[in-house]
Amino acid sequence: MPASRPYQPLLLRLLHGLTGGCAIAAILTAYWTYTTYDNRWGGLPLPLWRAVEGIHGTFGLWTLLLFPALTIYALRRGQNRLLQTNTADHLQQIGQPIWWYTLHRATNSLMLLALTTALFTGKMMDSTWLPQGELTHAWYYAHLTAWVGLVMALALHLLMSAKIGGRPLLLSIWDWRFRPQDHPRHWWPQILQSHKTWSLDAIALWVQTLTAYKVAEISILLSLAIAWIAPLFK
Repeated sequence: MPASRPYQPLLLRLLHGLTGGCAIAAILTAYWTYTTYDNRWGGLPLPLWRAVEGIHGTFGLWTLLLFPALTIYALRRGQNRLLQTNTADHLQQIGQPIWWYTLHRATNSLMLLALTTALFTGKMMDSTWLPQGELTHAWYYAHLTAWVGLVMALALHLLMSAKIGGRPLLLSIWDWRFRPQDHPRHWWPQILQSHKTWSLDAIALWVQTLTAYKVAEISILLSLAIAWIAPLFK
């Protein structure tokens, strides 16, 4: 493909597409669940569909399964798409190209945080609350708040992507053509090579040289792990 066209690595496109598709489906079915069981603050006149809560939970589960892989990729191989150590300096250059690129990276980072929060609060809920009319649980309010935050983060993410790269950038994530070095046959050798580097000494060095990205990776993955484990002790 032409070198001038925005290019996204194939693995990123797969993880982003699958996770994003499930997340958007979860967002839409979450709203339908709200209008079916709650609707205290008003909403669109959608038909009552009690089965939608289970569908929402299914999409949420798939998002939870896929999101850790996207997080690891984003915080390791995709660091240049997230906030940098010189973010504060770049934000002072209002209106300059680097200012817009920094805001774009900020919205990418915000999406990781917003989706983590939505998944975590969702797993803290009980699937029987809404069918039984129990609408005052703290975790339910937290999940509603997280849903609002996720919708806003997604809107900002799309707007900033359009601002930075326009239509070509937005479409590049759905373009399935890839460069030879991006072929799936190279993925497994790369994973094996990465695995070989995780000796005890390497792990100790990794811990000793903690960076903001490593802390973010640990925090997100730990939150997702807790989201799986905590409901078992309800």
